Amino acid sequence: MAANLTPQYLRAEEEYRRAQTPEEELRWLQVMFAEIPKHKASEKMQVMLKTKISEVKKEIEASKGSSKKVGKSVKIPRQGAGTCVIIGGPNAGKSQLLTFFTKAKPEVAPYPFTTQTATPGMMQWQDVYVQLVDTPPITPDFFESYLYGYIRGAELVLLLVDPTSDNGIQECQDVLDRLQNTKTRLAAESGLDEDDVGLSYTKTYLVPTHCDSPDFNDCMELFHEFCKTPFREFPISATEGTGTEELRNAIYEAMNVVRVYTKSPTQKQADMDKPFTLRVGCNVFDLCDQIHKDYAARFKFARVWGANVHDGTVVKGDYVVSDGDVVEINVAP
Repeated sequence: MAANLTPQYLRAEEEYRRAQTPEEELRWLQVMFAEIPKHKASEKMQVMLKTKISEVKKEIEASKGSSKKVGKSVKIPRQGAGTCVIIGGPNAGKSQLLTFFTKAKPEVAPYPFTTQTATPGMMQWQDVYVQLVDTPPITPDFFESYLYGYIRGAELVLLLVDPTSDNGIQECQDVLDRLQNTKTRLAAESGLDEDDVGLSYTKTYLVPTHCDSPDFNDCMELFHEFCKTPFREFPISATEGTGTEELRNAIYEAMNVVRVYTKSPTQKQADMDKPFTLRVGCNVFDLCDQIHKDYAARFKFARVWGANVHDGTVVKGDYVVSDGDVVEINVAP
C-alpha cells in the first residue's frame, strides 16, 4: 500500500470494503482516489483506482438496462460499535456462542445446518455494544452468496472450529479453502491487496470450541499440524464460560473505536450512559456528523474534558478525540 495514507483515505477504504451496492463502491473509490497522496510511491495504486472506478461505472451503466434482481433481502443494518461475523463449518458452535454473548435466540441443536439464515445479536462491553452475526455453515457444497458482503464489511470475523469433532479440522479447512479462492479472504489484519484493490482481507480470530474437553490439547496439536493459519487464537467453552471474557474483550478491541461522551453548553454533567463510538483517529467534526447532520456546518468550537487535556479546554473541529473524552459542542443558531 502507498506510504503516508491520510486518515481520510483509510476511512474511505473502510467504507469501500463495506459497500453493499456498485453505487456505494463508486462513491468511496472516488474519495479514495481524491485522498491518496499523489507521489511516485502511490502511482501504481492511483492507476489501479482509476481502473476500478472505470469498471464500476461500466457495471452501473450495464445494470440500468437490465431487469432488477428478485430475491430475499439479506442486508442486516449495522449497529453498535462495529460488526463481528461468526463463521464456520456445521456444528462448530456458532449459534451457541451468539446465545452466550447476546440476547439473540437462534436455534441451537446437535445436528448440521440448524442455522438457515443470518442472525444478529448485540454483545455488551461495558457501556457499549458490538453487533455479532451468526451465519449458516460453510461447506465445499454450500455457501450463501451474501456471506461475501458480510465478511468483507465486518471489522472482525470469528472462525469457529470444534477440534474435538471427528470432522471438525477438515470442516475448518474447507472454510479456509472456499474463501481462499475468492476476492473476500480471511487474514490477520484487514485491508485491500496492494496489487488488486478489489481483493479484500478481513481481520480474523480463530476460536476453537470445547476447550474443556479432556482431549482438547491433543486435538489442537493435530489441528496445527494440518491447518496453518496466521490468526490469533481464543480457545473457549461456551457451555462453561471458559475463555469467553478474554474473547469478549478481544472482539471489542478489534472494533478499533473510542468512546466519547457529550454534554450541551447548558448541562453541568455529561450523559455518561450512552457514549458515541468513533474510529480511532476521528475528530470533533466526525462526532458532529454523528450527533446531527447540520452540526459540522454550524460548528463554532468545542470544549473537552479528558485525560489528554485540561478540563474545559477549547478545541477546533480537527481535535482528535480520545477514549473517555467528554465533549461539549457549541454551534451557531
